[in-house]
Amino acid sequence: MALQQNNAFAARSAMRTAYSEIASRAVTNSDLVRGLLDAPSIVPDAPPGSNLASQLRAIAKMIENSQELGHTRQIFFCAIGGFDNHDGLIGTDANDGNHAARLQDVNNSLKYFWDTLGVLGMRDSVTTFTASDFGRTYRSNGDGSDHGWAGHHFVMGGSQVDGQKVYGSFDDIGIDGSMDTGQGRFIPTTAVDAYSFEIARWLDVPLSEMPVIFPNLHRFLDVNDPATQLGMLA
Repeated sequence: MALQQNNAFAARSAMRTAYSEIASRAVTNSDLVRGLLDAPSIVPDAPPGSNLASQLRAIAKMIENSQELGHTRQIFFCAIGGFDNHDGLIGTDANDGNHAARLQDVNNSLKYFWDTLGVLGMRDSVTTFTASDFGRTYRSNGDGSDHGWAGHHFVMGGSQVDGQKVYGSFDDIGIDGSMDTGQGRFIPTTAVDAYSFEIARWLDVPLSEMPVIFPNLHRFLDVNDPATQLGMLA
């Protein structure tokens, strides 16, 4: 392949040498991961027709092979789009803003992932959480909703998650209420910094490094005072 031929080209500068080494590692790692994904596995097949479930199946296989990969800590990202429903929010087609169908896909895919983690015996070692760029307005624009501020997220895990609780509060969420900045864009009562802090803490990020990662964290909590923290993860 062209990339491999390019890497074989005699480097004429330190930058070219560094590029060649990085590209070579990328090819090697790609071959390794491809082999693991194609290898026999106890991970069950994903529900058909779901891109999200397929992504989660690949993640499960990487978790299954963490020792072979030499990983002591793994972080994976997967994504699903189609929630930017400025219009067509209530549609009959999956490609026409069918919000309910997309949420059902999220539900089914996470149920599949949870069951798979049970097969792997990894429920207490894997924490799954959601993230998004923005929420939606509560006020309709006629056929959907526009970009908002506050949104809802959830965390899924085993004994490490203090679950079946709602963290944060629902203050005045009435349209034109005290928390509404206009068009149903509510001021969040819980900062994303506080949410992310919980995940970072579970990943064993030192408390001394938290202000570097989250420069505004001090506005919302004290890293040394659990009473000021959400406390959703053990």
